[in-house]
Amino acid sequence: MNASEFRKKGKEMVDYVADYMEGIEKRQVYPDVEPGYLRPLIPATAPQEPETFEAIMNDVEKIIMPGAASPACTELETVMMDWLGKMLELPETFLAESAGEGGGVIQGSASEATLVALLAARTRVTRQLQITSPELSQAAIMEKLVAYSSDQAHSSVERAGLIGGVKLKAIPSDGNFAMRACALKEALERDKASGLIPFFVVATLGTTSCCSFDNLLEVGPICNQENVWLHIDAAYAGSAFICPEFRHLLNGVEFADSFNFNPHKWLLVNFDCSAMWVKKRSSLTGAFKLDPLYLKHSHQDSGLITDYRHWQLPLGRRFRSLKMWFVFRMYGVKGLQAYIRKHVQLSHEFESLVRRDPCFEICAEVTLGLVCFRLKGSNKLNEALLEKINNARKIHLVPCHLKDKFVLRFAICSRTVESVHIQQAWKHIKELATQLLQTEKE
Repeated sequence: MNASEFRKKGKEMVDYVADYMEGIEKRQVYPDVEPGYLRPLIPATAPQEPETFEAIMNDVEKIIMPGAASPACTELETVMMDWLGKMLELPETFLAESAGEGGGVIQGSASEATLVALLAARTRVTRQLQITSPELSQAAIMEKLVAYSSDQAHSSVERAGLIGGVKLKAIPSDGNFAMRACALKEALERDKASGLIPFFVVATLGTTSCCSFDNLLEVGPICNQENVWLHIDAAYAGSAFICPEFRHLLNGVEFADSFNFNPHKWLLVNFDCSAMWVKKRSSLTGAFKLDPLYLKHSHQDSGLITDYRHWQLPLGRRFRSLKMWFVFRMYGVKGLQAYIRKHVQLSHEFESLVRRDPCFEICAEVTLGLVCFRLKGSNKLNEALLEKINNARKIHLVPCHLKDKFVLRFAICSRTVESVHIQQAWKHIKELATQLLQTEKE
């Protein structure tokens, strides 16, 4: 949709909302649809090709409004999470339609999803231990619980440990900045020998610093053998897994208890929209379910509905699946795949420009849309280059540290980015680097 089309559709949406408000007294206060009404009205998978805005709006009136805001809000979310799960080729155990124990939910952020998973894992292990060792109090168990993540994991994982009141230990990553089985196994054995209780591991697919990937096929079986909850954080990289050529990066997801990524990062869905799946939804509801009288409803014990307030931290929730529905239909799976592929192609274009210049070096494998690079030389030199780049305000780069090296990160983010922007950015970086190196010589 170009700017002209956006203006036109935006004005139409204002009219739609105004018409709704004017005619609101003619609409039913309470919907007369039954639980489960929506799924048969919607295809089982996302369309491959784009659909028109008009077709989607017609379906809003026909399919959504009869059940607005409930049960449509809940049921569309369940179906959209199944659509997205199928796009990722997730195991059926994570899908709600499989009549299994799993399912998907939209959280506010990957930080929130990690915390929810940690709290669910904490509840699970506490209850298991109190069954096998009734003499153990909850406090006694809590002080022995230990969670683990790679030393490359996002700071939100550490924050989840702080909020959850448990110890979190960083597993040293290998030369490719990935968590491997040997390092995790060593930490687990050491902590068990010290009387601690390992209960939760976060594996990161697409780390913030350099987009590295923890080795799921190694880490996953260990977590299953040790009865440790495995949570996968693929906040950024997860969107790429809808492309067959990148799906192998998710191999090993079958070992996980929960998996999360953010469509609002790289799948054209506006913030906030963080997709989380669990193998056993009872693990979430068992940790968060409370039913005071003022929240009870006639269908809550019917087994016919999903009550998402028991899957998350807040009670209230927005109709976030609507924007997923619009994006998936307006772009189609092929359109979304093309968007991802274009960004990856542009990142490799920038990588090739860097590699051709003997003054610069690439610092980590370029897999998706992030390029980690630096001037050959000291950290101080690269800090000065970054300062010049960001002070010029033509592009913005965020740094990281990789094995004690100060590294610049070039991330392809914009929906409208083209090759010309990559070329302009590199020209700008080279000019500033040349100025800096000349100053250093003087």
